[in-house]
Amino acid sequence: MQSINPFIGQIIGEYPEYSSTEVEEIIFKVDRAFQLWKLTGFEERAVCMKNLQAKLLENKDELALLMVSEMGKVKREAIGEIEKCALVCSYYAENAESFLKNESIRTEALESYISYQPIGTVLAVMPWNFPFWQVFRFLAPALMAGNTGVLKHASNVSGCALAIEHLVRKAGFPENVFRTLLIGSKAVKSVIENPLIKAVSLTGSTPAGQSVASVAGSVLKKSVLELGGSDPYLILEDADIETASRLCVTSRLLNAGQSCIGAKRFIIIDKVYDQFKAEFVRLMSQAVYGDPLDPNTTFGPLARTDLRNELHQQVVKSVELGATVLLGGFIPEGKAPFYPATVLENVVPGMPAYHEELFGPVAVLFRVNSEEEAIRIANDTVYGLGAGIFTADVVKGKILAEKGLQAGCVFVNDFVKSNPRLPFGGMKESGYGRELSAIGIREFVNTKTVVVK
Repeated sequence: MQSINPFIGQIIGEYPEYSSTEVEEIIFKVDRAFQLWKLTGFEERAVCMKNLQAKLLENKDELALLMVSEMGKVKREAIGEIEKCALVCSYYAENAESFLKNESIRTEALESYISYQPIGTVLAVMPWNFPFWQVFRFLAPALMAGNTGVLKHASNVSGCALAIEHLVRKAGFPENVFRTLLIGSKAVKSVIENPLIKAVSLTGSTPAGQSVASVAGSVLKKSVLELGGSDPYLILEDADIETASRLCVTSRLLNAGQSCIGAKRFIIIDKVYDQFKAEFVRLMSQAVYGDPLDPNTTFGPLARTDLRNELHQQVVKSVELGATVLLGGFIPEGKAPFYPATVLENVVPGMPAYHEELFGPVAVLFRVNSEEEAIRIANDTVYGLGAGIFTADVVKGKILAEKGLQAGCVFVNDFVKSNPRLPFGGMKESGYGRELSAIGIREFVNTKTVVVK
């Protein structure tokens, strides 16, 4: 297993893959740790979680540089990611007890209530694009609920995976409460099937989700899946075009466009299409790709060359079928897998840019004549993760958000972002289940009914 710095194209870490025997031994140790960890009180757990928050903040520069070197994220975004991880630790340290307290229900019995109890060791299968945040939004609620965890991270961010395990240990959590498994994708099936693993959480592609859900279902274990997205943004005729353009560009270029909840499809009412198009293309053209350590860089390289080439083929195929390139759309010279900020229009069904997720800095513009047509195109996708609406009429925006758009998260006059206080997840082929908030911490507990006569 290798970590390759995408900007310089050099191997920066090599990690021997764990054998099946080593994996089984680790899972056994984590299960033994669970037998004690589940008996701890929320106060004791919160002390460890607050320590973990402090460790993240104390080491944020070093951890950010690790992300930069392993997957190419610009440094300021990497620092922000670590700070967000610290926030989710604090949030669950302060709120887990209230989220999981017993709930009394009036019945004919002397006493009846709901009790939330930890279920055991949960497997987390996580991607490379947000190598700390994706893990911590699972880790913080899982551990505060009294569960233990094992992590199968993406192979190219093994350094980040081991750093997270080290941080948990240094924060004072008992030995083996959280461990990293350095394994490839083919080994995931046997881990899920291990009797000591009680559930699985995956963030990744739709095919990966289908595979994991199939295995988990075959052994009757719960799964939570956060998968791909092709997020639509509706620009209505009363929208503040300057603000909408700026926020849409920010969302599209965040993490070099490698985000499931990045704005990808922009559906604009005809009356303001030309105005939005001009401002959007202008702002996209100002984006600078380059050294992720340079503060003047807007976005860095894509994580791997094969991912860049796949994205370019989606663009090329769409253009061959009639799409128009307004900006970008080429592979730059040099070894680093950069892809320029790219804007397409005249995209219609049958093109990759219409149906597929574009996991990179590529935006697609649609001109529509009505809000009804905008909703139809927005929902004409297998995905349903996030969506946005820009309008001066907040009441209308709320109605369209609630009743019109098929997505797990809809933001009005802003771009989609995860927040520890709000449930996060999708529908359709974007997955099922929720992370974060009170709902997220209850995904991996036994919701137990207790009745006393």
